[in-house]
Amino acid sequence: MTISYLTKSGAHLRSWGLAAGVSLLATLAQAQPQHGIAMYGDPALPPDFAHLPYANPDAPTGGAIITSSVGGFDSLNPFITKGTVFWQLRFLMGESLMARSLDEPFSLYGLLAETIETAEDRSWVEFTLRPEARFSDGSPVTVEDVIWSYETLGTIGHPRYRGFYAKVDSIEQTGDRSVRFTFNVEDRELALLAGLRPILQKSQWDGLDFENSELDEIPIVSSPYAITSYEPNRFIEFTRNPDYWGNDVVPFVNGLHNLDTIRIEFFGDEVAAFEAFKVGEINSNREFNVVRWEQQYNFDLIEQGDFVKSVLSHSRPSGMTGFVMNTRTDQFDDINVRDAMMHAFNFEFINDTITGSAQPRITSYFSNSPLAMQDGPATGRVLEFLEPFADDIPADAISGYALPVSDGSERNRAGIATALGLMEQAGYTIQDGVMADANGTPFTFDILLESGSSENTAIIDMFTESLSRLGITPSITMVDGAQYKERTDVYDFDMTYYRRGVSLSPGNEQYLYWGSEAVDTTGGRNMMGVQSPAIDAMIDTLLTSESQTDFVAATQALDRLLTSGRYVIPIYQWNISRIAHDKNLHFPDTMPIFGDWPGWQPDAWWYAEN
Repeated sequence: MTISYLTKSGAHLRSWGLAAGVSLLATLAQAQPQHGIAMYGDPALPPDFAHLPYANPDAPTGGAIITSSVGGFDSLNPFITKGTVFWQLRFLMGESLMARSLDEPFSLYGLLAETIETAEDRSWVEFTLRPEARFSDGSPVTVEDVIWSYETLGTIGHPRYRGFYAKVDSIEQTGDRSVRFTFNVEDRELALLAGLRPILQKSQWDGLDFENSELDEIPIVSSPYAITSYEPNRFIEFTRNPDYWGNDVVPFVNGLHNLDTIRIEFFGDEVAAFEAFKVGEINSNREFNVVRWEQQYNFDLIEQGDFVKSVLSHSRPSGMTGFVMNTRTDQFDDINVRDAMMHAFNFEFINDTITGSAQPRITSYFSNSPLAMQDGPATGRVLEFLEPFADDIPADAISGYALPVSDGSERNRAGIATALGLMEQAGYTIQDGVMADANGTPFTFDILLESGSSENTAIIDMFTESLSRLGITPSITMVDGAQYKERTDVYDFDMTYYRRGVSLSPGNEQYLYWGSEAVDTTGGRNMMGVQSPAIDAMIDTLLTSESQTDFVAATQALDRLLTSGRYVIPIYQWNISRIAHDKNLHFPDTMPIFGDWPGWQPDAWWYAEN
């Protein structure tokens, strides 16, 4: 890794050698500064765009949004591994060089950077900072801050930032306000990812241990909001900065960040959080349980019209929500066992009990989108991508795989019978009413759950009842948020609740989710522990595809591998969002294709009394 503060001078070019200098000059002649960048083609908005399509430039400022979260926190630094952090914190604090539009699969527009330029092959990318860019304390955002942020996050920051940094060959200051990233691998997405890392203030951390910072060491960033009050495990409050540097400067933020106050209240369980909403202590609540939405939203604030119910659509993939099996463990390293769990999990009965069968099931990681695997055998480019790995992947990744479907009855006889056969293939039989191996050792496993989630607990209770018909008695361990993070960070679980959102533009984050290199990373996101050359190859292909056709085919092939690998028992998907909120909280009529996603609430909302 080279980090340099040199400028574009003759001496700089000579340090590359004559041939490299000539090549660089030729590339520079082709590259032009742009206002934005897209993964394929050009961004949808022109250089002179005034605001995002889903923002209201006439929205008033003022008011507050108060939401709830189950759990707690002991850190306000979302950029490191240490501590338990509110999951949405990194979206509420910290700005990057570029910002992502929620109305395009993968397009970025200038935020801290006023322009971006890149080589035709995207082997390097260069950003020029806006002269107006300031941190919340009024100090300028400099190239030095940018380079320090990338180096620090890439080496001792949260694992989510390290994969990108490993693919950077050099970071160089090329002018008073410009910085260039040169990459060491072929990966067209890197030019975009380079614009999406948070920029922190270098001087704040002089003499401080960034990696092990304490609760009171809140990172100084350039965001429109700053944390102004908090109480561990009780609340976090953000206040809008009226002197935010981007006002009237950055088209991307025009019409965003209208609320004066953003407050998150923390509760021990879902019941307490909902009760707080019913009496108005919370004024916006995102509901995931359709039965509760239909039957319990009849309290006074709703009946009187002070709170309203909004149903919002989106066009993003379902992602995966369910219960992940840790293939690092002896219990779940056999696909037959994982398949048996899929058949024993009586989704149709569970869904009817929990939601009245109102929620459709997730059928694959990219379901509800054009990137989803297609029914039946693989064909065309998808087949071409999978065939070289045919001997090492599940056969039905190619021939076609679909989740088991029960008859909806509680006993699920067919599913249990199939599960028994699969367990026998894995070397287990029922002995004296207990599922055991050839040595008579009972088959069992532990299900780790975070305390406070009554819905997950109810689902697992029904699952364990089904498992009892197989002679399997799992243990269930309930822990608080801090313990849950400690254990999942080191993959100390057999099965646990799992949620992984995916987008219409999957990229390098796929390595973090299920790439082989991330399997042993502490605090990583490869929860299932999958190590598959085929999966790695599909990720490589989607990142290096030069056509939309190959990109889609590679993603569909990846979806087949993940789904047929039986790593997660899927539950239901949310193809709409249900949000009940104060009638004075408003959002634009135009919904972005990503819908209710980080960057929409609270960013695009505003408060105005009716």
